[in-house]
Amino acid sequence: MIIVGIDLSGPANHTNTAVTVFKSDEHFLQFDQLLTSASDDDILSLITCLSERNQVLVGIDAPLSYQDGGGDRELDKELREFAKELGMKSGSIMPPTLTKMIYLTARGMKLASMLTSLTNVEVIEVHPGATLASRIPKNHGREHTLFYKHSPDSLKWIVDWMVSFGLQGIQIDFLTTSHLVDACAAAIAAWDYGHSNRNPYWTYDSSSPHHPYPFSC
Repeated sequence: MIIVGIDLSGPANHTNTAVTVFKSDEHFLQFDQLLTSASDDDILSLITCLSERNQVLVGIDAPLSYQDGGGDRELDKELREFAKELGMKSGSIMPPTLTKMIYLTARGMKLASMLTSLTNVEVIEVHPGATLASRIPKNHGREHTLFYKHSPDSLKWIVDWMVSFGLQGIQIDFLTTSHLVDACAAAIAAWDYGHSNRNPYWTYDSSSPHHPYPFSC
């Protein structure tokens, strides 16, 4: 199986969109390729090629649905409580229709719809911060999950941890921004969700037609 992690940005900000591609087995994710400053067409073209000969599981860091009437989905409420138990800030889980989120939500929904129209492609929603915090023990480095977006030292610590977790072939010289780290963390969430001998740390089932994609971290 091919695992793809996407740190998505809003539709007018391709620069901060990062895509990581890994080949997976039970124990390792082997880095295959990296796509940065990615447009929707760039992502669709990449995954179309990948899916011609492989099953592809895509983890997208963006809301892939919204609550009719606005505000939190049930997913957001429960995920926020889980994140707070891990020591994360409650504001790291935001309603999909919040003003600063709505364009990201629109792009995420459109991209997910395009990708799931392809044969051999499955899409899940993920949260990189919660993925990292749930796997790194408290008092053994979890605090770095709060600071890696702003601290070069914490960013490097997280990269080193991901290598120890099973990501092979990644190098600090191309993981120089939090967007690339988040794309790798999105891949970790998808890997643990999709591999039969691995387990996610927190999941929320899909609920069609309003919330058609499962969540995992």
